[in-house]
Formats: sequence, structure tokens, C-alpha cells
Amino acid sequence: MLLNVSFGIAATLVVANLYYCQPILIQLSASFHVTYDEVASIPTLVQAGYGIGLLFIAPLGDMLRRRQLILLLVMFSTTLTIGLAITNNLLVFELISFLIGMTSVTSQILIPLAADLAPPARRGSAISVVLSGSLLGILIARVLSGIVANFTSWRIVYCMSIGIQSIVMGGAYLLLPDYPVKNCDLSYLGIFRSMAKYIVTEPLVSQIMLTTWAASACYTNWWVTLTFLLGGPPYYYSTMTIGLFGLVGILGVVTVPFFGRLLDRIVPWWSAVAATVLILVFQAVQTGAGGINVAAVAISCFGIDVFRQTQSISLSTLMFGISETARSRLNALMVLSVFLGQITGTSVGSHVFVGYGWRADSALFMVMYVFQLAVLILRGPHCPRNRWFGYEGGLELWKILPSKQSQPIASRRH
Repeated sequence: MLLNVSFGIAATLVVANLYYCQPILIQLSASFHVTYDEVASIPTLVQAGYGIGLLFIAPLGDMLRRRQLILLLVMFSTTLTIGLAITNNLLVFELISFLIGMTSVTSQILIPLAADLAPPARRGSAISVVLSGSLLGILIARVLSGIVANFTSWRIVYCMSIGIQSIVMGGAYLLLPDYPVKNCDLSYLGIFRSMAKYIVTEPLVSQIMLTTWAASACYTNWWVTLTFLLGGPPYYYSTMTIGLFGLVGILGVVTVPFFGRLLDRIVPWWSAVAATVLILVFQAVQTGAGGINVAAVAISCFGIDVFRQTQSISLSTLMFGISETARSRLNALMVLSVFLGQITGTSVGSHVFVGYGWRADSALFMVMYVFQLAVLILRGPHCPRNRWFGYEGGLELWKILPSKQSQPIASRRH
């Protein structure tokens, strides 16, 4: 449990690298003597670098020792952050930001490692802790960066990041186990061939990727358009007040690990379906009253955060169950779906909200939740791996624990 918590903390602190820049763009434009439009590309470059890292670096966890890979990545990102703190050139800042995004994929190597180290009966709990850490990193970085930059300077934000990453590197050196390589004969090009093969030949992989893409689009749209909704009529809230809704999101994120044991007992397909239905209910609350009563917004914010994370844990557990030796590659496919969903949710959601209003935007993404549900129910909880549709294997809700599996065998021996 202590190791899982340390993985979660490391994920929080490393993922934060991707979001420190977002609240300080105005200060960056003043410091570099450029327009706001010129610095607006920095978050995009960070995310682009992260996407490249997901595709070309994260899958290396299946062919290299992950302890050494993680230490190397944290060392690179820490060293690069020094450049951000001292440079006076915008072009250099943008280049380094891209490289930091590319090397900040440590959390996506830790998640499969946590799944490998955990016994099957505790895998959901282990994944929930690291996923919670990743989501906390997104929320905390924006708050922390804004506060520090408001009272000091944007350069202090990156000096703080250097110190934090140095602590992560020291902790990783002391605590990370040297887990053996799982695929000694796997080549770098073989990684990408096998990833493509999984998409084409494994129905469950395609099902999870489609669901994850749509879920990520909905979740990203929620947070992007929430600022528009609360900043306009009838609320007209300040930026500080809107930021406090992030605390509601944090509360939702930290709640889920306490239900990890329950998730360990339920067949992941069932928990994914239940979470999707409940998100749909909270999205319906938002569609009905989000622009009328702020209580509806707060309730929806908490519920969507809790059950989006539950859905993500369930889908990750399903994905990691496909192959014990390909978890880094399978995780990379899943996170690439998240990345594509973020692009979809940001672009489509902003366009619909500005052009047609909050209710039309919320209703559109309710349809996206229905789409997720439709994709999930095409295959039952125990459908054979080679079947694209069907409910063969029954509808058993609870997992059969290893101890219970052995009981019939023991009784037959007696």
C-alpha cells in the first residue's frame, strides 16, 4: 500500500509539469514582451510533446527496466526545467516546454507497473491510487502555479518545480523496485506493430479505446465550458470563485480510492457500465439546471469527477487483463484515446457552447455518454476475447476470487 501511495504522489508531482504554464500566460507575455496570442501556443506545445512521449516513450516500459527508465525521464525533465526558469528567449522557452511534455510521461509508466506489482485481487485499488494522483496533478498544478506567480514571479514557479522533481527523483531512487524486463526479445519497431495488431485483432481493445475517447471528450468539455458558464449570465463569477470549483473536483478525485476494495470485487465491465450510467444522470442534472442554479453545477461537478474516475479505473483494469506482458503498450493506446478525446472535447465543446449555449452543449455531450454506454453493452462482461459482439459467458457481477476458484478442486480431491 505504501508503494502505491508513493506511486500516486509521484504521478501527481510529475503530471503537474504539464499544467504549470496555463495560469501564468499573461505574466509570460509581459516578461517576453510579446502578445498574449504568441504565448498561447505554449500549453499546446506542452500537450503535443506529451502526446509524442505517450506514443514513442511510454511503450518502452514493455522492453526496458522501468526503474532506470523512470529515473532517466525524471532527470531529463528536471534538467530541462532549469532552462525554463532562466531563459529570456520565447523560442527557447517553447522548445523546452515541448521537450518537458515529452519526458513527463512517468505516470503512464507507473500505472502499468502498479498493475504488475499488485495481486489480481487488489489490482483495481492499485490503479485507482495512481490514477487519482494523475488527476490531482492536473488540478493542483493550476492552483499552485497561479498562487505562487501571483505573489512572486513565474520563474519561481519553475524553481519550485525543479525542487519538486528533485524530490521525486530521490524518492524514486529509494523506493522503486527493479522489476525485470518482460519482453527481452521485443524490438522498438515491434512495439508499434504489436500495438496496431492489438487494435485490429482484440475487440476489447477497440471497445475500450472508443469508450475512453468519448469519455475524455465529455470530461474535457465539462471543465473547459464550466469557465464560460460560471463567468457569464446568470452567475458572473470571478476567476477566483470559478477556481474554487476545482476544489470540488479534487474532493471527487480523492473519494474514489476509498472504494477501491469494492471495485476489486466487481467484474470491471459492470463497474464501467454503472459509472457511465451515473455520469449520464449527473450530466442530465447539468443539462436541466446548470445554467439556472449553481447547486446543480456543484452536484454535477462532484458526481462527474467521482464516476469518470471510477469508469477510467474499470476500463484500465479491463485493458491490463488482456496481456500481462504488454501493459505499457496497452496503457499507451488507452492514454492516446484520452489525448484524442481531449482535443475533441475542447474544440467541439467550445464551438457548440459559444454558438448555441450551455444547454445545447450539455445535451450534445449527454448523447456522447449514451454512445459510450452503447459501445460497452455490445459485448457482455464475460464475452470471449475473439468476439466483437455477444454475451457468452453469462452476466456474473462479482469476481471469482482465487481462493474460491480452488475450493471446487479441493473438494473433488477429497
